[in-house]
Amino acid sequence: MRILFTGGGSGGHIFPLIAVAKELKKIHNQLSQPIGPGSETDLDLFFVGAGGFAENLSREGIEVKTILAGKMRRYFSWLNLVDLLKLPVGFFQSLWLVYQIMPDVIFSKGGYDSVPVALAGWIYGIPILVHESDATPGLANRFVAKLSKRVGVSFVSAESYFSSKKTVLLGNPIRADVIQLCSSKSEEDKENARKILGAAGQKPMLFVFGGSQGAQKINELVLEVLPRLLGKYEVIHQCGNKNYQWIKGKFGEKAPGGYYLFPFLDEKQLSAAYLLSDLIIARAGASNIFEIAACGRPSILIPIPKSAADHQRENAFAYAKAGAASVLEQDNLTPNLFLTEVNKILSDEEMSRKMVKNAGNFAQPEAANKIAQGLIDLGR
Repeated sequence: MRILFTGGGSGGHIFPLIAVAKELKKIHNQLSQPIGPGSETDLDLFFVGAGGFAENLSREGIEVKTILAGKMRRYFSWLNLVDLLKLPVGFFQSLWLVYQIMPDVIFSKGGYDSVPVALAGWIYGIPILVHESDATPGLANRFVAKLSKRVGVSFVSAESYFSSKKTVLLGNPIRADVIQLCSSKSEEDKENARKILGAAGQKPMLFVFGGSQGAQKINELVLEVLPRLLGKYEVIHQCGNKNYQWIKGKFGEKAPGGYYLFPFLDEKQLSAAYLLSDLIIARAGASNIFEIAACGRPSILIPIPKSAADHQRENAFAYAKAGAASVLEQDNLTPNLFLTEVNKILSDEEMSRKMVKNAGNFAQPEAANKIAQGLIDLGR
């Protein structure tokens, strides 16, 4: 069976694709009968899109082919004119690449990169499964859903945007390797996690991250309150590659004790950070939320202001409504408010327990497996 992935180039699009790819491989290895039509036993995975974090797909054995992709912004920008010229080029590239690959099924994860690929697949009559991560769907997925046989959504609120006949609530695909240690009570696992991150683990642990690329405002906030945080807590901080040298330069030769700075966390490091964390502070991308939920950790979400369709704010409040998180809006965020919220959650055992329980109830850890099974069914 040949399965083609497509989607935007951010971590929020790419990492769910990796999660589904791993589930497909697992199913393929376990099946005694052919996975594809007829007697076909091979599983070939491809990606067509604009790139970005796609190098992570290559490491998973997925063949990556890139196209030009134009982004249509919802506000005036001269870049819209440039990207308008990219659209036809990307479409004809997609027509050729999809023809070359001729997959049995296409899995679209959204983002403007996915539109020309999905359109090419629809022209060739290839079944498409599209997945929407956010509480409010983007324009790309609203269009691609019209071409698709099935639609998966992560949040209940997203269901109303699509045809009820082909839409199902699945949750967001998360990487099993990242969350597998989260529930471990083993002191050996915790000690290994401390070694991976170089952490002492003598105080309650905060894990701060702004998504795959970091978050400038969250980074600035952490630096401002860091001396007060380190009086009571240790801090794991993923700041993003573009901010790493700037933040590292603030401390000279050595960072303060109890502060562990990383530009980016690979799967092993991220798994260790989730295991050790007592409270997570993060952006409100769907991948962040569903990994936090699957790990069952209390969290404070700081959504990006004015994200497309305000999706991060919608995500954050949908998760908070489930009683699993607190939301602090960036425009109103002050150091004292942030510290007050951190201290409130970690000093109130009952509140923390409720957040942990509600996070577990919200989680959909089988989403990647369900999507993989759906792709196999469509491909057959």
